Amino acid sequence: MPIIRAAVCHEFGKPLIVENILLNKPKHDEIEVTLKACAICHSDISYMAGDWGGHLPAVYGHEAAGVVTAIGSSIKKYSIGDTVLATLIRACGDCISCRNGKPTSCETRYDLVSGPLQTIDGKPIEQGLATGAFAEKAVLHESQIQAIPESISMTSASLLACGVITGVGAVTNTAKVLPGSNVVVIGAGGVGLNAIQGAALAGASKIIVIDLSEEKLTDAKEFGATDGILASVEKPYRIVKKMTEGRGADYVFVTVGSIFAYEGASRFLSVGGSLVMVGMPPSGAKFNIEPVILATGSQSLLGSYMGGTVLKKDIPYMIDLYQQGRLKLDELVTRKYSLDEINEAIEDVKSGKSRRNVIVFD
Repeated sequence: MPIIRAAVCHEFGKPLIVENILLNKPKHDEIEVTLKACAICHSDISYMAGDWGGHLPAVYGHEAAGVVTAIGSSIKKYSIGDTVLATLIRACGDCISCRNGKPTSCETRYDLVSGPLQTIDGKPIEQGLATGAFAEKAVLHESQIQAIPESISMTSASLLACGVITGVGAVTNTAKVLPGSNVVVIGAGGVGLNAIQGAALAGASKIIVIDLSEEKLTDAKEFGATDGILASVEKPYRIVKKMTEGRGADYVFVTVGSIFAYEGASRFLSVGGSLVMVGMPPSGAKFNIEPVILATGSQSLLGSYMGGTVLKKDIPYMIDLYQQGRLKLDELVTRKYSLDEINEAIEDVKSGKSRRNVIVFD
């Protein structure tokens, strides 16, 4: 078994340890990717904190790009040397959800602990988020791979594996935002900025962003926001109502994993509006909502996981937009770090000042 370097979580809430581990060779339907870049997502940080449980030790990281360096016996669509995205969207292709074109809702369970990773002494390591990309290489099911052009920077391309498709997809796939709509985006982080881009692409009339940071509100306008409101102001939903001639928002996207953000989100909705739940708080966290208001207002709650992405459809579309200058990727990257600097990169993300920090591999 090949030996690779990886950033391993041995204890929830503690720094990762960069060490040598073992990686299985790809099975018949698997692909080995030598990674060139892996961005740090808040979902990785939540797993590292123990918010959603899981087995330890574990290797997280799921927003990556690299080069195919080995393939299983049944792989026909990819060859050694191909540049690809490595994603957590693992789909069996045969369950009801997969057959209905919803691979992000695949109902076939995958045992993360029985994946391709082991400690040097042969003990299992959880393949975090079915990817394990805080490592030099990853072995993934073929459904998790999507070809990308060699001409695109691996650092920028890696963001397409999660943050971009989650934000843009929540708008275009889940909510199906209509031209002329009023949109509120709560949170202007990595996913929020992409929800803003998605709303702009969809032709939204007003794109109003709410965040605790003045700096992030300024950033949001670079990505297409028309207005910004500090979350700390009193009754921000009243400001939104004034901006929208008393109607409120047709769509509200909560892009942060904060119960506080969820608690007040429905107040921004118009009659017939939709609250789209994108950010994921820790397991067990709950928020209150008054059903009679949603019912009488014909309002709806929509869950959006990974933007309802279909890799083979959505990634070529987004690459076209990027190449046309209509989708920002390069501007999302705040800073690059080596694997040995991963804990510093994580702390920078926690500070709330980063759009996306990316681990780059030599």
